Amino acid sequence: MKRICASLLLTAVVLTACSATGVSIPALEGSLAGERLPGKIIWHELITDTPEQTQRFYTELFGWEFEPLSDKNINYFLIRQNGKAIGGMINQNRLPTKADISQWVALFSVTDIAAATDQVASSGGTVFTPPTSLGDRGKIAVVADPQGALFALLQTANGDPADTAEPASVGDFFWHELWTGDIDRAVTFYGKLAPYQMERRNLGTGNESIDYVVMQTQQQKRGGIRANPFKGLPPIWVNYLQIPDDAELDRILAKVESLGGEILVPAASRPSGGTVAMIAGPSGAGIALQTWKNEEQLAKFGEQ
Repeated sequence: MKRICASLLLTAVVLTACSATGVSIPALEGSLAGERLPGKIIWHELITDTPEQTQRFYTELFGWEFEPLSDKNINYFLIRQNGKAIGGMINQNRLPTKADISQWVALFSVTDIAAATDQVASSGGTVFTPPTSLGDRGKIAVVADPQGALFALLQTANGDPADTAEPASVGDFFWHELWTGDIDRAVTFYGKLAPYQMERRNLGTGNESIDYVVMQTQQQKRGGIRANPFKGLPPIWVNYLQIPDDAELDRILAKVESLGGEILVPAASRPSGGTVAMIAGPSGAGIALQTWKNEEQLAKFGEQ
């Protein structure tokens, strides 16, 4: 929340730094043997200027493991949750920049990255890097929508991770949300980028009523779009981690500050159900925490 990317272009350099040296990033696990799920967010990258503190922070809170690649010259760590790779971490200090660009970046699946980047540009978005090879991982492009929300496109080399009926574990990614200044404009843009079915809903009642759009592909809910709840915050994609209940959320929040993090938004009831809070790690990169007990509850997300 308090630290927004100082330079989106520098972020693009970060996410393509490995490809510049011709190295290969491992393919995503659980692929569909060449099949892709366009519109699904299939990966998350964490850029941090406090790598050691960041590792301790997430390990203590969620049990994450940080696995450096076998080639120590590659500035990249795989992030694992219960053995499953859920994201990557890049050490900002090893990059040619002094700007603070610590943040989480969501990567969207596309079937044709050249066509997708052309669509971003023609729809008023910005392409910071053209499609760039990451070896076994596939091809990446870093872009922003017309209102400035940063994200990346990924055309995997071997297919996307399959959808699964297994419930997300504690500390696993399970939801993604665009906070934007113009919902209609965002719906138009993303509707052209991927085959989303957009379902507009009114969450909550009375003063807590929220205009909300649920994005679906392949009959799966992929994310949501809502008006930016914080004045002065630039449009941003917010990544959510699953927490099973309020007791666990309280336990996590109680440890955030002692581990060098910050509670950006205290725990509060969410109109669509559950409790939500937002925290930042030692580098200032923000991430949301949401209580959901199981996938059945998530399937009903936004139906109130």
